[in-house]
Amino acid sequence: MSKKVLIIGTGLGALSTALRLSRRGYQIEMVDKYHKPGGRLNLLEKDGFKWDLAPTFFSMSYEFDELMKDAGMKKPFSFIELDPLYAVHFEGDQKKYLIYKNLDKLEAEFEKLEPGFKRRMEKFLDKTGKIFHDTENIIIKKNFNSLVHYLLSMSKVPWKHAPGMVTNMWDELGKHFSSFEVKVIFSLVGFFLGSTPFDTPAVFTLLTYTELKHDGYYNVEGGMYKIVEGLVNELKARGVTFHFNVEITDYYTEHAVLKGFIDQHGNKWEADRFVVNADAAAFRGKMFSREKYTEEKLDNLHWTMAPLTIYLGVKGKLDSLYHHNYFLRRNFKEYASRIFKNSIGLDKPYYYLNIPSVHNADYAPEGHESLFILCPVPDLRYKSNWDDAEQIADGIITDLSQRIDFDIHSSIVSKTVLSPIQWEKMFNLYKGSGLGLAHDLNQVGYFRPSNQDEVFPNLFYVGASTTPGTGLPMVVISSKLVTERILKYDGVIS
Repeated sequence: MSKKVLIIGTGLGALSTALRLSRRGYQIEMVDKYHKPGGRLNLLEKDGFKWDLAPTFFSMSYEFDELMKDAGMKKPFSFIELDPLYAVHFEGDQKKYLIYKNLDKLEAEFEKLEPGFKRRMEKFLDKTGKIFHDTENIIIKKNFNSLVHYLLSMSKVPWKHAPGMVTNMWDELGKHFSSFEVKVIFSLVGFFLGSTPFDTPAVFTLLTYTELKHDGYYNVEGGMYKIVEGLVNELKARGVTFHFNVEITDYYTEHAVLKGFIDQHGNKWEADRFVVNADAAAFRGKMFSREKYTEEKLDNLHWTMAPLTIYLGVKGKLDSLYHHNYFLRRNFKEYASRIFKNSIGLDKPYYYLNIPSVHNADYAPEGHESLFILCPVPDLRYKSNWDDAEQIADGIITDLSQRIDFDIHSSIVSKTVLSPIQWEKMFNLYKGSGLGLAHDLNQVGYFRPSNQDEVFPNLFYVGASTTPGTGLPMVVISSKLVTERILKYDGVIS
């Protein structure tokens, strides 16, 4: 008789794990607090408009190919490669910088700011590419059974990369480029993924390699939610059952063995194995009251930014803007180093603008656009009151209107603003942190919360706050790693 697995949550990590396990004969049942599958990879529909709720593009697309092969299925969605990748707008600068993968085109964008840009970037990509390939299979795509195991694996990484563990991303960029604009633009990958380039280890400059040379960035034909729809349809065809509006609030054991969980209505959910697609640290603290994960200790960890998100449906077309746009100012170091701890005002914030209707016409009625604005803000540890969310959002809309010479306020047909409080409530994000635990050296690899529980060995974790880390491709890799854990626990692999 096949073993039953209860998966709590239906985010990308959960769906990917369900596919891998179902192919291996496990019986899968899934529950979710939210009213539809996908977790943060979700879809908002309102007033005839659509918006990708959170993730709007991704890299390392080949990890989806690996998932399809391992799950024994054809990819039920199509990717759109982005070129240029994104546009960057600095306050007071009439020029917008288009970030191309083609280095000749990219050099033309910076020819007046960074003499010898192509040569400098080629040298930078060569270095970051070696970091990526020297760590991908040794560190990123590997489970660790002990600290010794982790240190032995780390010892296989060439020592030439060691300085990148103790210096930060900004300083590393400064070794290769002199212009403020270039350094800011190529550190955005860290800033908008939840940390700052002044706090992120230099080794994560490897992300520039993945975006410019190794794979690039992608969107999905028909919108990002097509990923979820395709995976869910395949799982339903395999007999996987889904239950929504189910919030897990308690658990029960039998002879010290985890037997099941209890939802908000007192219903019991039993299984042989359990997979939690929620924050691996916060879940341990909230559900099991683990000493290592008390609120005080969780608060002392380094969490990624909280999101303030704005979803607008506007009348008119914004043909001068690209699909993905960053709007920045000139006080980058001061802003980035202070924003996450709420020590600088949000009257002139940095923000990201996505226009999904550029690639997907059905996201907005004819003659309209759907706009998604993401502003990284302090989490609820540092700013607990968000009564001013609408005011901050209106300030961003005013700023954007001025910078693109288009009166957005008078063109709004639909408007939704989600504060960190709402994000916390929707998806149980710890203190509203948008992407879970950050990637400090003491929060990666073995030091990240394990994907197998330390008390109940039949309980496993998948997602952004366990190994290997945050981001859509990392979560797909996480599903592979947790599947290996389960198969090893069941004696299927040694």
